[in-house]
Amino acid sequence: MDFAAFADRAAAIEAESADTAITERVGELLADADSELPIVVRFLQGRVFPAHDSRTLDIGPALCYEAIARAAGRNVTAEDVESRLADRGEIGAVAASYDFGGQQGLGAFTGGDDGGLTVAEVDEDLRAVAAATGDGSRDTKRDLLFGLFNRSSPEEARYLARLVLGEMRIGVGGGTVRDAIAGAFDLSVEAVERALQVTNDYGLVADIARDDGVDGLGELRLEIGRPVQAMLAQTGTVTGALEDWGTAAVEVKYDGARVQVHYDGESVRLFSRNMEEVTDPLPEVVAFLERELDAPAILDGEVVAVDEDGDPLPFQEVLRRFRRKHDVARAREDVTVRLRAFDCLHADGEDLLDAPLRDRRDRLETVLGSGVSEWWLADDAEAIADIEATALEEGHEGIMLKDPESTYSPGRRGKHWRKRKPDVETLDLVVTGAEWGEGRRAELLGTFEVSVRTPDVYAPVGNVATGITDERLEALTERLEPYIRSETGVAVDLEPAVVFEVGYEELQASNTYDSGYALRFPRFLGVREDKAPEDADTLDRVRRLADAQ
Repeated sequence: MDFAAFADRAAAIEAESADTAITERVGELLADADSELPIVVRFLQGRVFPAHDSRTLDIGPALCYEAIARAAGRNVTAEDVESRLADRGEIGAVAASYDFGGQQGLGAFTGGDDGGLTVAEVDEDLRAVAAATGDGSRDTKRDLLFGLFNRSSPEEARYLARLVLGEMRIGVGGGTVRDAIAGAFDLSVEAVERALQVTNDYGLVADIARDDGVDGLGELRLEIGRPVQAMLAQTGTVTGALEDWGTAAVEVKYDGARVQVHYDGESVRLFSRNMEEVTDPLPEVVAFLERELDAPAILDGEVVAVDEDGDPLPFQEVLRRFRRKHDVARAREDVTVRLRAFDCLHADGEDLLDAPLRDRRDRLETVLGSGVSEWWLADDAEAIADIEATALEEGHEGIMLKDPESTYSPGRRGKHWRKRKPDVETLDLVVTGAEWGEGRRAELLGTFEVSVRTPDVYAPVGNVATGITDERLEALTERLEPYIRSETGVAVDLEPAVVFEVGYEELQASNTYDSGYALRFPRFLGVREDKAPEDADTLDRVRRLADAQ
């Protein structure tokens, strides 16, 4: 498929407003995609790699601006591109405003000829961008991007620029792609959803749906080494859980970082909640698992930091280990971590997603034994209150309540798992803007615009400045500067990349923000290093929380 054809179809999808029309157009594109179907599916979602693949392009907006400027020629600079971004609002519109293709003799940085780009060529070159590392890699990445832009029409450049920065802005989310796959290849949504749960790979599922139908999808299984999305919990009460289930499984809610354990019988790999590999920073956890596991398995659990007495330390201490890529030995001396496994998704060749929690816990204790989190079966609110009090006294966050008969649903936040914490509700929000400070803080970003997810954009719900020390401001400024897209006076527009945990007193209806809501007395609680922007809270959740006040 020519990339021009993909861009035209993407523009048609973007022009639609109704969900059904968007899904129908996506389905038509998938049906026409031929051998490049998996690539087309990923591109529609703003991805080069499947969600379970931790590879990234590893570029910031500035490098994209440089490539666009170079392809635009006529003495255009990256600063000119950034200035135009401030006027036009998003990188796709900026890229489409230039007339590319006139730069000759600057090197053939793509593998194609002088003809138009194909979807496969764009995919190949973007994978080469991701593979470029080490000395000179920045120039290599820029040159590859230049080569792509230099062969692009304005409409191609619009969607190429968005793809490079990971935000297509055409209203196509995971649910849309799932429904489009089902519609395009005459399958049930349930069959496609199940296949996505076990593979976490929309491109693969689309390919098999087209070629092998429902039988092919039914043969898909969990694969050791390919992480899937974690099952999630909603907030809930003890009374509600007992009314719904009669008996509740009660677990400690640890203040740790979620990990998925993959053991193939010889070696262990660890993946974060975002499905990024975190094996290397946690060698003692790996060694423990390779010593204790007696069969191939996929486990769910948390890594917690503990002091010399084994008492839990705050979540931020765990993140110090997760972020450490070098000098891991020193990090081990500073922060001790332990695994607390609480679920078993696969054991010794058998997928367990459809098994009840009771049985999965039995298998967990069989394959691992030590390192398994405690759990209790209780049908009495007073007994659960005692468990919760003990957990809090020991320094944990609270308790988890789970339906003992529930299956494991990857990526779902449902009624079968409920978290109970004594703290006020918080939101995980994407940082989409900021302001430079004044006086001694003039070189620091100080007020942060935070936003919720919608299917199309990130919608602001307020500005956060409370709860941040000068030391933390320095770290946040360093963290966010690579994602600056444009500046107007003291106002800064940021690429959605970092997630804040934000506390608040109340949610109020508001015409000030596009979301329709505003946080009353928001306060910064921390950076959610374990979450990507697509994991942030949604506008739907904000609506539910506001209605429940």
